[in-house]
Amino acid sequence: MRIGVDLGGTKTEGIVLGDDGAELSRRRVATPVGDYEGSIATVCALVDELAALTGAGDDTPVGVGIPGTISPATGLIKNANSTWLIGKSLDKDLAASLGRPVKLANDADCFAMSEASDGAGEGFSTVFGVILGTGVGGGIVVGGRLLSGPNAIVGEWGHNPLPAMRDENGYDERPGRQCYCGRRGCIETFLSGPGLSADHLLHTGEDLSAVRIAAMCEDGVREAEATMDRYCERLARSLAVVINIIDPGVVVLGGGVSNAARIYQRVPEILPRYVFSDTTATKLRKNHHGDSSGVRGAAWLWRYISFQ
Repeated sequence: MRIGVDLGGTKTEGIVLGDDGAELSRRRVATPVGDYEGSIATVCALVDELAALTGAGDDTPVGVGIPGTISPATGLIKNANSTWLIGKSLDKDLAASLGRPVKLANDADCFAMSEASDGAGEGFSTVFGVILGTGVGGGIVVGGRLLSGPNAIVGEWGHNPLPAMRDENGYDERPGRQCYCGRRGCIETFLSGPGLSADHLLHTGEDLSAVRIAAMCEDGVREAEATMDRYCERLARSLAVVINIIDPGVVVLGGGVSNAARIYQRVPEILPRYVFSDTTATKLRKNHHGDSSGVRGAAWLWRYISFQ
């Protein structure tokens, strides 16, 4: 058995998986926003409940996905949307409170691990898992192992500049919108849900959610179709850079924007314009596990050893 926990900004979810990946139990509770000690207590209570329900022993390891990462320099949490975790020794504090071995990873890494293990990326030697949601992140799994590096930023493609920026035919991409990271024109400012909404507002004057725009596109609303086509063009350009570098067998999309059906039609058609090859064999797939991928990936963290 293995236990996974997704410590999110508003909810904390826990799961127990059997050795074959079968879900044995799952629970979801509210995250005590802004309360570090409360967050630790919530995770501990959730793990204890799941262990009691499934018979997981005291030596059963726990993997935890968080919206941030551990700084290699300090061993403390950095880059977390849940700001009350920043600067804390979360992995050590959880291990001490739980009395179990604990491994932490970024939630996008957990998504990639889940989909590579028994999801839409199963069977591929190299998987790029992508989050297209409130933010844009990613994780890379190679040979069944989650890739890590000395800066703890593997897969952070969202904070590279949008490739091949254009300012003709209604694209209006230069210099790009301001990103919270301090730079302009980051991929995240174009491909996140808020980025999609901002582009639609710019071109139509309609302030709509990404979900609504995607639904209108499916209904054949011309303005929404145009917005989604711009989005797909930008997504293809951005993914092509990653494909040119790591040449994955599959790219698996997650996050709210990944539900837009037009992406899976248009992006594969556009990719060959930007991929440096005479063929583009990389598959583009929607996630298999939906919003459960993060917590499932956290549980899988102990199955494989990360490497640099």
